[in-house]
Amino acid sequence: MPIDLDAVDAIDIHTHVHGSVCGPVDAERLEAMNQYFGGNSVVTNVHEMAAYYGERRMLAVVFTVDEYSASGRDPVPGNEEIAELAAEHPDVIIPFASVDPYRRKAGVRILHRLVTDFGMRGLKLHPSSQEFWPNDRLAYPLYGAAEELGIPVLFHTGHTGVGAGEPGGGGIRLKYSNPMLVDDVAVDFPDLTIILAHPSFPWQDEALSVARHKPNVHIDLSGWSPKYFPPSLVQHANSILQDKVLFGSDYPLITPDRWLSDFEKLDIKPEVRPKILKDNAARLLGL
Repeated sequence: MPIDLDAVDAIDIHTHVHGSVCGPVDAERLEAMNQYFGGNSVVTNVHEMAAYYGERRMLAVVFTVDEYSASGRDPVPGNEEIAELAAEHPDVIIPFASVDPYRRKAGVRILHRLVTDFGMRGLKLHPSSQEFWPNDRLAYPLYGAAEELGIPVLFHTGHTGVGAGEPGGGGIRLKYSNPMLVDDVAVDFPDLTIILAHPSFPWQDEALSVARHKPNVHIDLSGWSPKYFPPSLVQHANSILQDKVLFGSDYPLITPDRWLSDFEKLDIKPEVRPKILKDNAARLLGL
């Protein structure tokens, strides 16, 4: 079923499904993340998300995080399950794959199969959870496959709520998620569409610089309430980066209702709002 963009008010470029926020469902970690985000999120699945977003006239990009090498566990749910469920809701759900870069050649084969056989529309990577430097050559075959397949790669950048408040930060190292590390990727893969996920605290200016300098780099606004956006991000979104900034919530940790309510209060030009909420993502995803 083709997507009717006239029936869509917004595209949420960044959402998670059951288990994919913090690995296989871990009650303590989920509670810690709820405290961090000031919310009350619960585990969810693709069917529930389709109903939730459909009621709001929104599309949702959904994904898990494959961090097998760091955790010793396959993602729950798995990529194939997400794709199969998403196929039941093609008018609402857009599935992205996640592949652990440490899977190396096997990961390239997995990505090709997920895109060609299962209809995945992008690749999600989380350097801090997957414990890799974005510019490490071990990940380059995966980027090359994404570039060949014509799909965007969405990198987590900056601070993360995963492990926040846990002893030792739950073992999560923030250093891997400096967006400047993705600048090398943008240089070496100039035809690869890249999305820097989240306002990249404490490296926000680095993210803005990379997006300004590299035509293939975009920024999503998920994981933070708009009322906490730094002035530099708002200024760039309103001007030079207005065609490269994307609405994302980080559902279920932040709901689109909460995010959009705070976005309404943000000083964004009227002509820029529809670009951020829908048009930029529609163009990037080829809808």
